[in-house]
Amino acid sequence: MSTSSRYPFTAIVGQDDLRLALLLNAVSPAVGGVLVRGEKGTAKSTAVRALAALLPPVRTVEGCRFSCDPAAPDPGCPDGPHPADGPGRERAARMVELPVGASEDRLVGALDIERALAEGVKAFEPGLLADAHRGILYVDEVNLLHDHLIDLLLDAAAMGASYVEREGVSVRHAARFLLVGTMNPEEGELRPQLLDRFGLTVEVAASREPDQRVEVVRRRLAFEDDPAAFAGRWSGEEAELRARVAAARALLPRVRLGDGALRRIAAVCAAFEVDGMRGDLVMARTATALAAWAGRTEVAVEDVRRAALLALPHRRRRNPFDAPGLDEEKLDEVLRDAAADDPEDEPPTPPEGRAPEDPADGDDGPGPDGGGGGQPDPGDGAGDGSGGLPPQRTEDSGAPAPEDAPEALTGAEPGESGGGTPRPGSAEQQAVAAGEPFRTKVLSVPGLGAGAAGRRSRARTEHGRTTGATRPEGALTKLHLSATVRAAAPHQRARGRSGRGLVVRRDDLRQATREGREGNLVLFVVDASGSMAARKRMGAVKGAVLSLLLDAYQRRDKVGLVTFRGREAEVALPPTSSVDAAAARLQALPTGGRTPLAAGLLKAHDVLRVERLRDATRRPLLVVVTDGRATGGPEPVALAARAARLHAAEATASVVVDCETGPVRLGLAGELARELRGTAVTLDELRAEALTGLVKDVTDHPRARRAA
Repeated sequence: MSTSSRYPFTAIVGQDDLRLALLLNAVSPAVGGVLVRGEKGTAKSTAVRALAALLPPVRTVEGCRFSCDPAAPDPGCPDGPHPADGPGRERAARMVELPVGASEDRLVGALDIERALAEGVKAFEPGLLADAHRGILYVDEVNLLHDHLIDLLLDAAAMGASYVEREGVSVRHAARFLLVGTMNPEEGELRPQLLDRFGLTVEVAASREPDQRVEVVRRRLAFEDDPAAFAGRWSGEEAELRARVAAARALLPRVRLGDGALRRIAAVCAAFEVDGMRGDLVMARTATALAAWAGRTEVAVEDVRRAALLALPHRRRRNPFDAPGLDEEKLDEVLRDAAADDPEDEPPTPPEGRAPEDPADGDDGPGPDGGGGGQPDPGDGAGDGSGGLPPQRTEDSGAPAPEDAPEALTGAEPGESGGGTPRPGSAEQQAVAAGEPFRTKVLSVPGLGAGAAGRRSRARTEHGRTTGATRPEGALTKLHLSATVRAAAPHQRARGRSGRGLVVRRDDLRQATREGREGNLVLFVVDASGSMAARKRMGAVKGAVLSLLLDAYQRRDKVGLVTFRGREAEVALPPTSSVDAAAARLQALPTGGRTPLAAGLLKAHDVLRVERLRDATRRPLLVVVTDGRATGGPEPVALAARAARLHAAEATASVVVDCETGPVRLGLAGELARELRGTAVTLDELRAEALTGLVKDVTDHPRARRAA
């Protein structure tokens, strides 16, 4: 992408934290990259692509595919050895994008096993990690990447090198880059272990101020009309900011991180119960970069505070239902207590409506195109820790409040408060809080699939235990060495073999077939009718579904939620990877009315039919949470049975969670499970310690034996 066609970094309106986090990584790549979380259309990708133009140019060895530095070439470079202080050329820092659908070979590089076996030649084609060396590696929608690709990516970022090993042949090359990932949390979360590997995290949202939104649109339209002219109007600010990045990089080695600052960092991480020591290290590097960015040689209190706000929020999540964030009042209290223990340090001043590092005067004035502020001013804020950016916005982000339960009980007894017992069978009642989640055993889909990588059901995958060998279709990726040798051995005399080497041809090569685990679509069909409205029972039901959602998150499933009550069923959440979105919808689910069980099953059938067209390889698991009662309309029980047989005819794996309680039980949920040709399990049996026979019951079903 040419500079003239790239949106200028200084023309971005607002998004102060995002711009500062990117600039700090440009100053000190050791910070560890940035994870940008936020809704669509908030300039995440625009800001990352614009950053590349601010990085200093790099000198590389002439002809080296791995961008070795002529002054200090990598001794293990596959294109080496390179002479020290050899000829070099200067080029702009690269910004390399990793597509969501990239293969492992595209990321780390491809080793030609065919040539290695047949010719004894170590032929290596570099991947994106080599292209990004000494530049930026940008991963859009990082939460949608397969887990093994994320592991490879973050391992390379941590070690500064990439290793490719195939059947005993190994290649290593340097891979040091600024890692930036963007994601929309609505599409699913990253695992906490992977979140911790990103140095900083930033939450972004669109401004709710009309004037700022107008300015965003005005600048974007001007850029689209004439990119070169628009970039030219911002060229002066871009040059100044580029010079400031270079100056901060030069100052960074002279910045002193004193014992007082280190004690504050340790106190903050301990107070917020941050696991491990990576948080402490990232905070130290970030605070040092903030001081260099402000033109100071000593880390100040405001640097530590700002570093905590950027480096710790994502390290405090323990499960997908925890919202990222940091209590700023608690942070200020911890910093004051740490300062009290060190009388030589000046205690921090608590913010009043804005962070203490904000400039006293946040009006940036009109930009080159007549717009308002929003671009960094390299000349301002040298000592305030803000990096010359506009003041942080402290008003409400404008996001809609959660759809909590209504304050009054609709249909409740007169005089009954929201905390009283709902009247079963009422038209609609207040949402009941979910019970405490618990650990469940895995519910597997029978047979052998070939869907997305995950941790639930058996599947043919690229990674896992080797189960056999086949002829490769296309490029060979996983060699089955013994099968290849067996295929080549009978032809050695006919091929004129005379030495010790094995003569191998293309037809002899065998691809290893592997079996691992896949992620499934777990579709929950939850009965929210009046028969489920007893507060204690509905709380237990929600707790059980919440537990299954947590299990789905850990096993990398997609989830969907269908609810039924009154006269109809609705799709409360279409299939998504965002398990926390499903949990939020579940918590706000009200109850009451009749039990249209057939409508719920038919709605689930429609959802699965559409999802099969979208993602044919992802197998579904239907989880029906009900007491089995069906009311409303003519012959509701017979209609529900016919709807269940639709799922059975398509061999949809199903589990019915029986919510019936009391001394007298009708066993209707068990009858529903038989119509579905699935398995019934009670709420008590759903717990891990009581579920030892459930997986066996599901996988021993006749359909499972036939599919296997």
